[in-house]
Amino acid sequence: MLPSGNRMRRRDDFTLAVRRGRRAGRPNVVVHLLHPDQAPDAAPAPLVGFIVARTVGNAVVRNTTRRRLRHLMRPHLDRLPAGSLLVVRATPTAGTARPDELAADLESALDRLLRPTSKGRR
Repeated sequence: MLPSGNRMRRRDDFTLAVRRGRRAGRPNVVVHLLHPDQAPDAAPAPLVGFIVARTVGNAVVRNTTRRRLRHLMRPHLDRLPAGSLLVVRATPTAGTARPDELAADLESALDRLLRPTSKGRR
């Protein structure tokens, strides 16, 4: 489970991260990361939010998928810059994905977003 101080709750934070953040897509997840220098009212701790739409499955499948993603995200919190906003969006295939596939896709997307970028790109 994610600590309470790292949970994204405000709609504005979700919108900001999805619209202005960098994106990395994988078969089971799409991850959006907004660095703290781009977020106007950045919190001291990184905030993480999850989007699991109805296309993933029924309520039980969606809640299970969300719980899995929260559990998988916890060890990666220390890798996120302070004040950053991260949104993990589950794709329709995430509901039927094996836990190891979900973990691999999440880690791969995070690695891509946290890799140092060349000058001028963000």
